[in-house]
Amino acid sequence: MSGSVVGFGTGAHAARAVTRVVDSDPLGGTVRRTVLPSGLRVLTEAIPTMRSVSFGIWVAVGSRDETGPQSGVSHFLEHLLFKGTRKRSALDISAAIEAVGGETNAFTTKEYTCYYARVLDQDLPLAIDVMCDLVADSVLAGADVETERGVILEEIAMHDDEPGDEVHDLLARAVYGDHPLGRLISGTEETISPMSRRQIQSFYRRRYTAPSIVIAAAGNLEHTEVVKLVRQALHGTVLDGEPGAPAPLRPADTRVRTSRPGNVVEHKETEQAHVVLGCPGIGRLDDRRFALGVLNNVLGGGMSSRLFQEIRERRGLAYSVYSYASQYADTGLFAVYAGCAPGKVDEVLELVRAELAEVAAHGITDAELARGKGMAKGSYVLNLEDTGSRMSRLAKGELLFGDLLPVDVLLARVDAVSADEVNTLAADLLARPMSLAVVGPFGADDFPSVG
Repeated sequence: MSGSVVGFGTGAHAARAVTRVVDSDPLGGTVRRTVLPSGLRVLTEAIPTMRSVSFGIWVAVGSRDETGPQSGVSHFLEHLLFKGTRKRSALDISAAIEAVGGETNAFTTKEYTCYYARVLDQDLPLAIDVMCDLVADSVLAGADVETERGVILEEIAMHDDEPGDEVHDLLARAVYGDHPLGRLISGTEETISPMSRRQIQSFYRRRYTAPSIVIAAAGNLEHTEVVKLVRQALHGTVLDGEPGAPAPLRPADTRVRTSRPGNVVEHKETEQAHVVLGCPGIGRLDDRRFALGVLNNVLGGGMSSRLFQEIRERRGLAYSVYSYASQYADTGLFAVYAGCAPGKVDEVLELVRAELAEVAAHGITDAELARGKGMAKGSYVLNLEDTGSRMSRLAKGELLFGDLLPVDVLLARVDAVSADEVNTLAADLLARPMSLAVVGPFGADDFPSVG
């Protein structure tokens, strides 16, 4: 680790931008981190062998930060920021990046929002200027609010036509109830339809502050040049504010209460039934997360997993079956999904429950432990094969974990997972009462109470 105080820009904010080397990764490049006087953080990974750069602006706000009437405002805002600034129209924004063969996009999650661009290295100054402009200086015109309201309502309707996606949201609602983690990221027709420009603008100004923002870039770049370009692009905007400390990690929310396990059934005349069985899991800072990754791989993380082999390969009961773990700041979800013919749902659920009970009671084998570790390590490394994933790694490390673990440290943490750790976690997690979410041609009374 090394650090220095470097001056960039002009005026009152010309000095005291603190830069340090975070990591020098043998699988990538040197990672540097600068905290600007406003509290905004800039992280880069220089990879000279690449000819592209991915640039992202990550904001520590998502759907769990919304009140009930605000549900969907983070996602609504994500749409609106591409609609125009004082310098650029919506067409100017898209045309500027597409004219150089680049791409831009954004996404909203329950705990953060990301805006990103991928361009050739020579076009990085353009990408920085455009992306900083749209995040920091959107006008949120009234006409654009109405246009995007229609787009988002169509998006919600489209989501309702995708039962394989909808069923996961139903499980979140079953587990978290009225807590924001149980709500749709997109909001609903009931919350989006009356949402006003004033509400959205207020949320924008209160939540999009410099200490809550992380800028990350990876590819063929120079860190000092990126910091200089960011400061130039943000000069005179609301993100070029008074000195402040970066926002801390999201604090634990003592209000997170899970609902009593139960069934949520959405009746739809589908040809395939979609079922998810799940329970509260562990948070992303829990030391057991590496053991959870191994356990998830063994249970339903691939074609060699127990669930895939038992339900699809041996019995042919489902085309798709897998397990997954979602992790948040202070809680999480563990779940198993299966898509099958409606007449096979009972048999599939019985097999899923039996497999979970078997692992909870007797643990996994040494061969499964080795395979689960290998899958986890391979996934970590293979997911870093492009500048976009490298950029995301920088931002998530800073925003979600408060630190960037070098890849070799991550691999060592996986290697250190023991069978006892996995089996202890399995005995706790897989024995928990589970909720059931179903989308298909069923009624609420078609499934016995779970628990």
